[in-house]
Formats: sequence, structure tokens, C-alpha cells
Amino acid sequence: MLDIKLIRENCEEVIRRLNTRGKDFSYLREVKAMDEERRKILSSVETLKNERNEKSKQIGLLKRQKLDATEVLNSVAHIGDEIKASEEKLKELEEKIRYQLLITPNLVHEGVKVGKDENDNRVMRFFKEPTKFDFEPKDHSELGAKLGIFDFDRAAKITGARIVIYKGLGARLERALIAFMMDLHTMKNNYKEVMPPYIVNRASMIGTGQFPKFEEDAYRVSASSDEDWYLNPTAEVPTINMYRDEILDGADLPIKYASFTTAFRAEAGSAGRDTKGILRQHQFNKVELIKFAKPEDSYNELEAMVRDSEEVLRQLDIPYRVVELCTGDMGFGMAKTYDIEVWLPGQNTYREIGSISNAEDYQARRANIRFKRTKDSKTEYVHTLNGSGLAVGRTVIAVIENYQQADGTIKVPEVLKPYMGVDYIK
Repeated sequence: MLDIKLIRENCEEVIRRLNTRGKDFSYLREVKAMDEERRKILSSVETLKNERNEKSKQIGLLKRQKLDATEVLNSVAHIGDEIKASEEKLKELEEKIRYQLLITPNLVHEGVKVGKDENDNRVMRFFKEPTKFDFEPKDHSELGAKLGIFDFDRAAKITGARIVIYKGLGARLERALIAFMMDLHTMKNNYKEVMPPYIVNRASMIGTGQFPKFEEDAYRVSASSDEDWYLNPTAEVPTINMYRDEILDGADLPIKYASFTTAFRAEAGSAGRDTKGILRQHQFNKVELIKFAKPEDSYNELEAMVRDSEEVLRQLDIPYRVVELCTGDMGFGMAKTYDIEVWLPGQNTYREIGSISNAEDYQARRANIRFKRTKDSKTEYVHTLNGSGLAVGRTVIAVIENYQQADGTIKVPEVLKPYMGVDYIK
């Protein structure tokens, strides 16, 4: 979340920068006013407590001298009630301020292009020309149905819409891509492998910015009223919360994790979008890259993370482009984001396959993740970074559509052959 001190001292500048996201954040003036009131009450409570302490000393002195303390006792009788009333008002104000800060997005990095939506994003670079065929290419859902590697009907019977059963070499392709990505990131790019829990608590969802803003997209799975558990929407949530409420040793930074999980999203705000095939599912596999970095290093670490994510598609030899998101297309908790968009011949367009972002200290403030440069130095908030390394289902789509053959079979990319054990998906 944003630092209340920043809003207190630079409210109009904060509003100006947040408004580049395309919404009105003038309500932060009310937050500033509530903070001013909170500080006045704090000062008043301290004054009252000091007065009570002084009167208590007077009462004690009078009693030791066996003098009448009635007048002083009467003068202090109301103070306890005043303190209690002020502290209740203080608690109410602090809860309101905290809620407003929790639903306020991150400040966008000053270098990010101001824009309205995805049409204003900046294309940074391309890898390869779009795949060309001497036949009319098909999309992955049609190819998968003919090859018998996707079963949507039985998945719908078991669960419902936007769920798939991978079968045969389709299941093996998904598993091969997971193993390939994890091997690449851990063995070549020096990330530590993590397989975190699929179930997370409310504090974890708040810590990374999913709650309270996007609670409607979450699946609640609590078995009793005492549990507030949810299916994780991305490995970012459990992996970053590994260090919630901890102080890290600055000598250990950057800390780099490659996390594999199955992710779950209700997709409440995307009704009717990408319903064909496996492009937008309620359940999908994902390899996520996570970094904890010193503030001065985080943007170099972001560029390195983008290259690490790109390496997956480079080794698969699939065309893609890297796009820097504009202010109007940025994620809620991120200061700067790059999207990797893969070429999909079946749709004749580029589609997002990975998103790599620097949240700066926004998530660290929510989750209270700090570090010390030395044993005796003051604590600072770390910068957190996350990136797709990649979304596995969308990589399956990219392989199927870019490696399709005229006879409807799929050629297996060279780097996947050791994992697949076959040259073609037939």
C-alpha cells in the first residue's frame, strides 16, 4: 500500500500520478483529512494521559501527607472516559484510513507512458517474424479436439465451463512444459525451486493486493467458519507471503524463486471473453518468478526477469513481442509492467502469455516485509517483483498453433523432445 506519509506531504502529486491510471483518486484528500484528525486525537490522548499521570502523582502525594485529595480526584474522574472515547474514535479512523489505502493502487513509475488502454502500450522488441504456413492454420481448440488431447465436454460434466481435461500427449505436453520451464529457471537462471501451498489465507491475499479490491475473483474454500482460506490465484500470493512480517538480511538479497502452482480464478469480470479453448480457464498451471530485491537494484532485476521469461519462448523458437504497459493498462499493485505476447496463428494476432512487474515497496508495506543492510542499520521495505515464467496453458496453445502441420499433427519443439519422448503429437 502507499505510505500515508507520502499522501500527507504530497497529496496533490499522488492524486495526479494515480489519475494517469484513468480513474479519479481525489478521495485521497479525504484520507489526508482523516489522517490529520487522527493525529490531532493522538496528540489529545497523549495530553490527557500526561494530565492523568500528573494528577495521579498529586493524589499520591496528598494521601501520603494525609491531606484531602477529593478536589484532585474529582478533576481527574472524567479523563478516563475522555481517553476511552478518543481511542474508540481513533480506532474507527485508523480502520477507515487503512481500508482506503488497501483499495488504492500503486503509484506508476514516472517513466511509464501515460495512456488509456492496451492500444497505447509501447512495443519494445520482437523475436522472429510471425509463423507462416502454406495451408490455412487452425486454432488450438480445433486441433486439440481432432487429436483427442482436450476433452471439454467431460470436464464440463465433472465441474463446469472453462475447465479442461488434458488427455494422452496433451497431458504429457503440459507436464513437459512445466518440467522444461522449472529446469530452465532453476538450473540456468539460478532461481530456487518452490512448490507453495494451493490454499492461502486472507492475510496473504491482502499482502499481495488481491484483497479487498478483487475479492469477487477468488474461490473461498474454508471448511469451517473459523477458517478464511482461498484457492491461490497465482504463485505470487503464497511465495511473496513466505516472508510476511519478517526482516530479511540485506546480504541475502536478491532472493529469487521459481514457483509452480495450479492457479484458480473465478474470472468474475471477464464474462464472455475468450470462452473458446483453453485461453482463459478457471483452473490453470503456471510457473511464476518471484524476487525480493533492494530498492536500488529492483529495476535491473526487473529487466533480468523479463529476459528470463523470454528465454522460455526463445528456446521453444516461437515468435513473440515484449510490450511495456501504459498507465491505463497497468495492474493494480504494480509500478511498472512488461507483457510478453506470443504469436498465435489460429487467431492471427499476439496474445499475452506472461506479465513481469515491479511492485516496488507496495506489497512489502502491505505484507510488512523488510530488510536490514547491516546488523545495526534501520529496517527498510524490500521491493517485490513477480513474473510469469510462463503461463503453461497458453504456452501449450502457442506450441500447438505454431508447430501445427498440414496433416493436423503437431511437431514437438526440439527442447521438449527429451521430455515428451516423441517427435510428433498425433
